[in-house]
Amino acid sequence: MSQKIREIMTERLVTTAAQVSVAEAARRMRDEDIGDVLVVDDGHIKGVVTDRDLVVRVLAEGREPEQTTVADVCSGDVVTVSPDDDIEKAVELMRSHALRRLPVTEKDQPVGIVSLGDLAIDRDSTSALADISSAEPNT
Repeated sequence: MSQKIREIMTERLVTTAAQVSVAEAARRMRDEDIGDVLVVDDGHIKGVVTDRDLVVRVLAEGREPEQTTVADVCSGDVVTVSPDDDIEKAVELMRSHALRRLPVTEKDQPVGIVSLGDLAIDRDSTSALADISSAEPNT
């Protein structure tokens, strides 16, 4: 029997409304020690904003972080998986879309996220990526 997404996904999600400033989103990422925030509207995922988005789409473009909203810079075409999908589906989607993180949804509601690190820990716990991903965060 193949392994399911729910067996490796992270259930602790950090979400934000679309009109929140990217400065506030960055503070949330810092405080939660994460690299992405799901952008939600009425409980439904509308986008994902990552630490890289903040650098490339805000700082590098000279935008003002307090005046720029996450809606202005988030990735809007969100690729998701279901908790009951096989892990292989996540691997294929991440490969074909060049993703590092994949939101997990049930009935269009976010319930988790699966990352490259989660897959590395599950697939090859002795790999460098798995070792780095399972390390305690730097504070």
